[in-house]
Amino acid sequence: MTDNILHQTTAIIRGPFELETSQEPDTEAALLAILTERIDEMLEKRPEYLMSLLYRLDVLEEKIGPVMHPAAPEPPSLGLARLVLERQRQRVETKLSVKTEPLKDMDDWVW
Repeated sequence: MTDNILHQTTAIIRGPFELETSQEPDTEAALLAILTERIDEMLEKRPEYLMSLLYRLDVLEEKIGPVMHPAAPEPPSLGLARLVLERQRQRVETKLSVKTEPLKDMDDWVW
């Protein structure tokens, strides 16, 4: 992950997960560790809010199920953090690669 993508991904994740601004990770692994810790806390104290947040962040339910299964190969907090990080990185990469033209003739639109 490039520094630009890491920075933008961190910015997207910071707000919803209420991460402190002093926690500025310099690598993807560091961001994953911070996010895993926060998700672990949310699983324990605010699971309904976490699930709502995952829905709003467009993490697919079909991917969440296997991560939350008791037989999953890694702790649920780490699996969920990987899914969040993956999805938000995809969003950033899409925004960087797809350029849209500004709308023209907006003066004719009545609001």
